This record gives sequence, C-alpha cells and structure tokens, in this order.
Amino acid sequence: MFFTFKNPADLRRDVLASLVVFLVALPLCVGVAVASGVPAELGLITGIVGGIVVGALPGSTLQVSGPAAGLTVLVFEAVQEFGLGALGALVLLAGLLQLILGALGFGRFFRAITVAVVQGMLAGIGLVLIFGQLYTMAGVKQPRSGLDKITGVPDLAVEIATSSEALTAFAIGAATIAVLVLWKKLPARAQMVPAPLAGVALATAATAAADWSVPRVEVQGLVSAVQPPGMDDFTSLTSLAALGTVLAFALIASAESLFSAAAVDRMHDGPRTDYDKELMAQGVGNTICGALGALPMTAVIVRSAANVQAGAKTKLSRILHGLWLVLFAALLPAAIGIIPLAALAGVLIHAGCKLIPVKDLLPLWREHRGEAIVLAVTAIAIITTNMFEGVLLGLLLAVVKCAWETSHIHVDVHETTDGRLIVSLTGSATFLRLPRMLETLEELPDDRPVELDLTELRHLDHACRMTLENWAQRRGTTIGAPANA
Repeated sequence: MFFTFKNPADLRRDVLASLVVFLVALPLCVGVAVASGVPAELGLITGIVGGIVVGALPGSTLQVSGPAAGLTVLVFEAVQEFGLGALGALVLLAGLLQLILGALGFGRFFRAITVAVVQGMLAGIGLVLIFGQLYTMAGVKQPRSGLDKITGVPDLAVEIATSSEALTAFAIGAATIAVLVLWKKLPARAQMVPAPLAGVALATAATAAADWSVPRVEVQGLVSAVQPPGMDDFTSLTSLAALGTVLAFALIASAESLFSAAAVDRMHDGPRTDYDKELMAQGVGNTICGALGALPMTAVIVRSAANVQAGAKTKLSRILHGLWLVLFAALLPAAIGIIPLAALAGVLIHAGCKLIPVKDLLPLWREHRGEAIVLAVTAIAIITTNMFEGVLLGLLLAVVKCAWETSHIHVDVHETTDGRLIVSLTGSATFLRLPRMLETLEELPDDRPVELDLTELRHLDHACRMTLENWAQRRGTTIGAPANA
C-alpha cells in the first residue's frame, strides 16, 4: 500500500499538489527535450516514467523525477556524437549502473562529494545552457562546443540586430524571461499558476495573435516518438568515449538526485530519504527510459520544491502528476506544436541562471578560498572540455586540496641544557610537506647533535619515513618512534 491518509484533507492536498507539479513540469519537459536536440515528446515520456514508475518506488517520498536541465548539455553532446538512436542504449546502461551502485550500497557515498564540485558542475552546466539557448532564442543554430557558444555571442548579436526574424524570436524569449522574473512580484493568487507555464502560455498566445513567423516545437506524436534501442545501438557503444558518457550519465544523474533528496528532506518533516533505495529507483526509471529511447532522468529540485510547497503528504502527488502528463500528451498533443522555441529557450535560460550560485561566490571566496577555486576550475573545465572531464578534474582538484590541507605539519626546534637540538614534528607528515621539512633539517648546524622526535605525528607516509631515516643515517641522529609506527 503506497498511501496512508490521516484525514481526507491530506488526499485533497496531494491531488492539488500533483496539478501544481504537472503545470511546472510540462514546459520544462518539453523545453529540456528541445534543448537536448531530441523530439519534444521524449521529454514528456521521461516525465511520465519519473512520475508513475519512480514515484511509486521506495526511496524518497516527496521529490519528483523527470528530465533535468542539468543533463541537457551532456545529452546534446551525446546525441551529436553517437546519434539519436544510441541515446536509449546510453540511458539504459546508465540506469543499470545506477541499479548496481544502489544494490551495493553506494547511495550514501554520493553524499561525500564535495559541494564545491557539485556547485561548479551546475555552474558550468548553467553557463553552457545559457549561452547555448541564446542562439535558440534567436532562431539561430548554436555552436557545438561550450567555448564556441561564448565566443560566438558577438556574431549572434549582429545577427539579431540585422535580421527581423531573429529579432522577433529573441524578443519573444526575452519577454518570457521577464515574465519569469516578475511573476514572483504578483499577488499570491496569480502565483497559483506556475511561472514557467505562465511565461510559455503568454508567449504562445502573443505569437499566435500577432501571427509571427518564428520557429515552433515540432510534434510527431507520443507513440511514434518511442524508438527502443536495437542491438546495433549497443554494439556501437564500445568506444571509450561512449563508456565515459554512460558513466557520466549515471554519476551526474545520481549525484543530482541524491543532493536533491537531501535538500527536499530539509523542506519537510515527513519520512527521510533512503539513499540506496532512491538510487535504485532512479536506476529503474532510467532503465525504462532507455528502453523507450527517451531522455535520462534525475530528481528535479524545482518540481520537488513545488510539490512540498503545495502541501503534498504522500507519493500520490508525484504519481498523479505523471498521469496528468499522460492525459495531456494523449488528448492535447497539438498544443505542443504551437509553442515558440524562443519561449522554451527563455525558460531554460532562466533555469540556467538558477544553477549558478552567484550569492554564494563572494562568501565562499572570503571564507574558503580553496573551495572557491575548485568551483571555478570545475565550471571552466566543463565549458572548455565537456561535462565528464570537467567533473573528473574538479574531483581530482578537490582531493589534492583535501590532501594538502590535511597534511599540516609543524617543525619545532629547541635546544636542551646539554647542547642537543630536539626537532619535534607534529601533525601529518606526507610527501606534500617534504620540501618544508627538508629545508628546516638542512639548515641545522652540522656540529651539533640532533634528535628527531616523531612521537606526536598523527601520520607518517612511506616517502617521509624513508627520507627522514636517510637523513638521520647521514647525520648519525636518533629518531623517536612516531605514534602510528
């Protein structure tokens, strides 16, 4: 039994919350799909699976899954490199990997990923998403690489200024962004309609009323959009790049989902998330999405927050939101085809801006400068290379920073009454601190007896041990055993 209601009011709250989440998810599902370079219906399919299937599985109670802006850049790159037919195979393999990781209990370990890397990852995604969607907002084909998207902005500005079609499309997108920004300033009654839906609806209505000729979403039907991967699609994914993409899908989707779960748990006082079960639920969802040839899914904080804020109490709200997506796709498919691409691009630019932790940057630089550097390097690496390499570089830098900060060592030299020099080492002696130790030791006078006291060391690695023993042997010096000897 999935749902237990203490009173009828809880059932009513879940139904109302499901409608709110549906209205938030609808434009985002379509927008993420279009930005990923795939048919719009594939975004709806992922949203449906995230609602009906993942919504019914154990793990988190209130967070909602579906296609996420955070994976848009990676999906777009995968489709460009491997083709649309291989997307399902990539997502299916990533889902199976998530299932394995969840079954082995790796879910809780994703909580150990440094926040700086995650924020840098999201910032890099956000910047690539913003600059890429600027081209879509103007009806212009966007460059493939993140760096080209940024360096091509001056040419894009010229195109907008000299082309009436590009200017019209860009104005529609800019107006959509203005609606999203200003919507929070309206009375609470007006805000009952989610801002993304309001922005897209107003842009669509204005475009239809003025009969503007701008690019619109192409519709081919929900059933015809389903393209299960064949054996050829799997056999074509034997390259290192393909395996890296699968790994990136699995790890980034898992990290985003579990970080979202931690954030959602802080928003309510209901049952806490079981991270291993949630990871397996995401794996089931992505396996099914892959089998249908759809987009990868993650838990999405925007939809999850809307679910909690709307008063949801059980999993029913997220399951119902998936059913509303099915009904919309079945009964009103033509409604998707009248949406201007520029309006969806505006929604995604607004979403991309939210991925960049602007308010946290200055405090982070003041208080934790090393973390700020990790964040910046991760974001820049994602822009200049790709998602997978950028995240790996960020994690590597975070590990190096952690090793450097934890290998603090203090070298104290004091003289005894009989003229001996006692060199006391405290802290952690690792190869990272060898230069400093050797500089101090080599400055000691050669005509004085010296004794090394290592009894207060918390850690002594092999490189330092061998170096100190060789130095002591040359000097004829005695060594006090370290604490971890």
